[in-house]
Formats: sequence, structure tokens, C-alpha cells
Amino acid sequence: MHGHAPWSISCFAPSHPTDRTTMSTFTTRPEITGTFGVVSSTHWLASQTAMGVLERGGNAFDAAVAGGFVLQMVEPHLNGPGGEVPLLLWSESEQRMLAVNGQGVAPAEASAQAFRRLGFEQVPGIGLLPATVPGAFGAWSLAEVLAPAIGYARDGFPLIERAVQAIYAVQDLFREQWTSSAATWLPDGRVPAPGALFRLPVLAATYERLVGEAQRRGPGRIAEIDAAVDIWYRGFVATEIDGYYRTARVRDSSGESHGGLLRYDDLANWRATVESPLTIDFGRYTLAKCGFWSQGPAFLQQIGMLRHAGLERHAPHTAGFVHRIAEAAKLAMADRAAWYGAAPGASAEAQAALLTDDYLRARWAETGERAATDFRPGHPGGREPRLPDLDVAARTLRTADVRFGIGEPTFAALPPVAEWAEREVFVGDTCHIDVIDRHGNMAAATPSGGWLSSSPTIPALGFAINTRLQMTWMDEGLPNTVTPGVLPCTTLSPSMALRDGRPYMAFGTPGGDQQDQWAPAFFLRHAVHGMNLQQAIDAPAWHVDHFPASFWPRPTTLNRLTVESRFDPAQIEALRAAGHEVRVGEPWSESRMSACTQERDARGRLLLRAGANPRGMQGYAVGR
Repeated sequence: MHGHAPWSISCFAPSHPTDRTTMSTFTTRPEITGTFGVVSSTHWLASQTAMGVLERGGNAFDAAVAGGFVLQMVEPHLNGPGGEVPLLLWSESEQRMLAVNGQGVAPAEASAQAFRRLGFEQVPGIGLLPATVPGAFGAWSLAEVLAPAIGYARDGFPLIERAVQAIYAVQDLFREQWTSSAATWLPDGRVPAPGALFRLPVLAATYERLVGEAQRRGPGRIAEIDAAVDIWYRGFVATEIDGYYRTARVRDSSGESHGGLLRYDDLANWRATVESPLTIDFGRYTLAKCGFWSQGPAFLQQIGMLRHAGLERHAPHTAGFVHRIAEAAKLAMADRAAWYGAAPGASAEAQAALLTDDYLRARWAETGERAATDFRPGHPGGREPRLPDLDVAARTLRTADVRFGIGEPTFAALPPVAEWAEREVFVGDTCHIDVIDRHGNMAAATPSGGWLSSSPTIPALGFAINTRLQMTWMDEGLPNTVTPGVLPCTTLSPSMALRDGRPYMAFGTPGGDQQDQWAPAFFLRHAVHGMNLQQAIDAPAWHVDHFPASFWPRPTTLNRLTVESRFDPAQIEALRAAGHEVRVGEPWSESRMSACTQERDARGRLLLRAGANPRGMQGYAVGR
């Protein structure tokens, strides 16, 4: 594969049975157990809001929607009303899983040729040009679930430290260029204090007007929901977005000012779609992800390869466990670069072949005890892979203006460009929420986009529009070429699992390119090694960089493995001996998992569990 040079494979020798007992059973918080309902999310206020909906008789879908709208308020540096959200749902009444595609499409004017005429080789990372149709609202629903979010926007919510860091990082941009954002996020011209109550009165007024107009069009819940979606995409919200994107010219990653391409007709013609998720089996489990318009299939590919990896012989805290999952991730992410997407250049036949056992078994056979150092997409069905121009990031950075931000959410001041590669500036995050109700319905959602630093606040609406189009390429004929009316391949990736054919787990994580690395490792710690949810979340985590990044300027890094320092030094050295370029991060710096499960006890009674991420000190699981 990559030169199977001899080395001391004793570093990856199977763990002794007693190795499992050497792992601490301490968890940062209890695994929540109940019978009525459970919620886990990336912010305690969203979790408690969703639980409140369950307490008032709502189902898991209502609760996830209410929690999702609250996430727009309390994690504004990571998502917003102008963003997008993919969802996975289990309907107990219909006995099936559903995938909701809430990823908006490229505007009709957004073609590779249009960007080239403006002098771009890449879609920029911030500003008006990288907008897609905002899909978050059309994927959620209305009912009473907006009330908590409106209350927080109108009356105030505690602004977490991470949001303040994000505002601090772009305060000069807001003051000098994006003055509508300064009016929203710099009250009295100052960076807000962490923990202080923060209000979003313009956004509150937008949602209050929306609800009022929808109720007047009613009556009835379904009629109000339909009316609200119509008002959003074909009423005053769409009109204001169209007007702003036609007339405003703002500074973006190029260092120049540009208008936007998003128009009223783009919003009016878009609908969220519902489809069957993609699935793969792993022992008694069936794992489900969104389609190839997301990076979700990379999770399934890894799971399919790792069926043949003998992970039961390698405890979760060992180099053997980490190495095997990291090598599978490298191959899956290489396939993502070559084969994922929904543009005309995508091949449905090739994508289907990526998930077959024959293909995945052959891909796993390419791995060895040495870390891969080359970037190698596969040949599904014998097809030749074609990669984008991976050198474009370096060319872009030579002329880009990065004083005010990059494609992902950034925190605190940015260092000089020359230091980016070494200091890993390209890090970001998003949000996640999972819910299971007393009936057995499940929801997993990963809302993102439209964060406060992505594009200017639209003055009349109080929120910004997403910049997800930066995840496309401008090379013609690729599966993910920027194409009018076609959605970009998104990193957003909720997860769901059945066990023995019955609904079992809703789970997921923020993290951009790391989402479908942290989630497989979490699942395998639980499914293979029997860790409970909280143990599997708390366990030392890692990620690998071995692919072109999804966010502008899309740099390519190979064979870099970043691990939490809680790994035993001997295991870290074994990974280095295997050829990994290991970086040791802070003790609690990797992964943001949330998870909920359900099962029946011996008497058929529903037993619910949940765990939440302790990293960052804001994720929370609740239930009873």
C-alpha cells in the first residue's frame, strides 16, 4: 500500500483481556437514564428547552425543533436562521427512518464561470458570494416551538465565552466593513462580556412577525406551519434577503467588495426534501446517514471497512484501536474528495459501489501496520477517480485578505498567514441535538451555517446567511462542482442506529471534517467494547488530517494525527513508530459528541439513556 516496511508490530499487538479494566470507569457526568424522554445537545439551554416540550406533551420532533431554534440564539457563533440543517428521524408510528435534506442549493447565478469572471479560483469563505439558499427554516417546523427562541432573543440569554471569542476575532471587520453586524453584536460599540445577558431584538421581531402572519393565515397547526414556510421563502423574509443581496457590496476573503448572487427566486423555488437514509450493517447494528450530498457516507465506509479490522482485540485506549480507525478514515475521506456530491459530474453507480462489502473489504486490504502517507481515492466499479486541483489553496492564500476571517468560525485574533499551516487555524464547530420521546420517536439534527462571522447581518431581519457554497470546487465536471440549483456537499452529518432491527441510538457531533471521525470512534467504543454512552464520549479522542479541508481555503494536509494528551505516552509513541505524524493536543480538546439510546427491558418497558460532551463545558444531557 504505502510501503509495508517492517517495524515492531508489538506496539499494535492485541490487548490483553485485563487491558480493558485499566481504563478508568470515572465519567465527567452520569449517563442519564429514564423512561419518559431524553435529550442531549451542545448547549444546556437547548437541551432543557427540548425537554420542556416533551414535558408539555410534545414528541421528539417538536422537541428537536424547539431546541434547534434555541441553538440559533445561544450558539450564534456556530449557526443561525440563515443556515442549514440535515436531520435523521425515526417515526415510531411509521416504523421507518427518514432523512430530511435541509441543505440549500446554489443560487441560479452561481456557476464556476460566474466566479471566474469575478477573478476567483475558489468560492470565498466569507461575505455574500458563498451563500446558498438557507435551508434551516424549511427543514424545521413552527407550532409553539418558536416561543422559547423568541423569548431568549427578546429578553436575553447568557452569551457563552466561546461566542464572545468569535465576536472578538472579527470586531474590526464589523466596525470597519460589516456595520450591520456591529450594530447586532457590538452593543455600544463594545465586545460583550462573557455570561452577560445578550439580546437580539431585530431577530425576535422577525420571528414574531412570522408567527403573527402565519397564524392569520391558519387556522390549525399544519396550516400555520405551511404558511410560515411560505412566508419565509416567498414572503417578507425572502424579499429582504433578495434586496440586501442585490444592493449590498461587502468585503470578503479576496480583500475586495462584492455583491451577492442569492435572489428571491432561489428561495421561492427551494423545498426541503425527505428521503430514505443510506445504511450499512455492523454486527447487530444498522447505521444510518444522510446521502452523498453530505459527508455522512464516510462514516458508513469506515464502519464497513472496520468490520474486517478485528477491533475487539484492541482496547479503545490503545494505539492499535486508534491506528485502525485513522487508516479507515484516510481512505473514506479520499473517496469523499473524488466521489461525493450531487452535481452533474456525480455517478450514482460509483457512489452505490462505495458502500458494497466487496469494495470496502478490498479497501481495508490496502491498509497495513504503517500509517498511509499518500492520498488514495478508490476505484468503485473499476472507475478512475478524478480529484480537484488541490494546489488551489496555496495560490488563493498568496493573494487573499485574511485579516477578518476564514471559512469556518474562528475564535480570537488570527495569526499571520505564514503561521497557519503550523498553528492549525482552520478549526471550527457547529451544533447538534438528539431527542428520544416516551413513544420511541427519535431525532438527530446538526444545525449550522449563518453564524455571526460568516456574512453581514441583514439589517431588517437580524441574522446572517450561510456560506456553505465554499465547500464546492470550481473544476468542471466533478461530483461537487459549484452548479446553479445544486447543493454543495456538506460536512453536516447526524447519525442514527438500529439494533437488532429496532430503533436504538440518535447521535452526532459538531466539528466540520472531524464529525465523521469522532462519531465512528464513539460508536465503536460503545458497540465493540461495551462502554456506556458517557464513557464512550469521555474517552480520549483524536482526529486525522489527510485530505483537502472542506472550508476555505481548503488546504490539503496529509498524515497528521492529533490526539488528546490523556492517551498513555507509550501508546502515543507506538503511533509515532507506526509512521503517524502525531500532535498532542490539550487533554479535553477533541470530539463534541451527543447521544441518546432506547431499548426495552425484559418486561417490555422502554428504557432511555443519554450522554453529553463535557469538552467546552456547555453540552448537556437531560431526561427522566
